Amino acid sequence: MTHHHLTEEAKSSLAPTRQLILRFSGTRRGARLARRLAVQQFTEWTGLPCDSDPARAVALVTAELASNAVRHGSLPGRDFRLTLHLLPDRFRVEVTDTRPERLPPPVTLRPPADDTSGRGLLLVEAYADRWGRTVRDAYTKTVWAEVRLRTTDS
Repeated sequence: MTHHHLTEEAKSSLAPTRQLILRFSGTRRGARLARRLAVQQFTEWTGLPCDSDPARAVALVTAELASNAVRHGSLPGRDFRLTLHLLPDRFRVEVTDTRPERLPPPVTLRPPADDTSGRGLLLVEAYADRWGRTVRDAYTKTVWAEVRLRTTDS
């Protein structure tokens, strides 16, 4: 479970076997729909049940990334983009928003114990095998996470 910045060489090795790209409104409802769609697409593509550990990890990771895009990466009237990739051994969730200057903080910064927010990326760190962020232009950033396609039985 590590936070990465992808090099161009690493990006080229991420050839998805399947990909889906959708836009959602920058609202809580949009974030909720993104989570539901990610899990539905995960189960359809992998054949794993929605109550499997990888499907639960996809749900949690997608919920956190989409929620962060709505809460911290949204400009009025702007959507966020959800991109799902089925890779040979993992499922990749990417959420792209319109605030490239608002990068996720390092997860080593723990919120105070009495703080009621700020733990989302800690959950992403715990449930994703890898995660990171990419800024490709002056208008957007993408925060991504990858979940291995293993089950608790393997």
